[in-house]
Amino acid sequence: MDRVPSTLVVTPVLRLHQAIYRGTSGWLGKRLIGRPSLLLTTLGRHTGRQRTNALIYYKDGSSWVVVASNGGSNHGPGWLANLRTEPHVRVQVGRRQWVATARVAAADERARLWPLVNRHNRGFAPLLHPGTHGRYDAYQRSTSREIPIVILDPTSEARAPHP
Repeated sequence: MDRVPSTLVVTPVLRLHQAIYRGTSGWLGKRLIGRPSLLLTTLGRHTGRQRTNALIYYKDGSSWVVVASNGGSNHGPGWLANLRTEPHVRVQVGRRQWVATARVAAADERARLWPLVNRHNRGFAPLLHPGTHGRYDAYQRSTSREIPIVILDPTSEARAPHP
């Protein structure tokens, strides 16, 4: 199996959540299973089309932090590859939207942020996966790749993920 088994249940819930979040223009969906979530829109690196994903976030100063866990898969999520090609993204929290520049956290930033994002997204991971502090620890255990943390820095730059 390429992902943590619990993602077999969680993935359909995430898709439904994303559809509700987008379909209500942010009126509903700001929270996902008790955690704050955002919509991240990237430009598809192959298609040139906008791709939107609902992600749990952690607020760090003026930046927004998301984790490219992909449920512990050995492959990063498509949105990560997209933003590596085009780092100008659109972020939506609730009904608020803005443009940001996305970047993968440097090693020292990741070391500081990893325990924070784990504590922020604990769920039942410490009970189901002894020795973990949160879901991301459980995901990291199931893959050989280092799961990246992505920092979304708001920008006043006019560029956005549009073809």
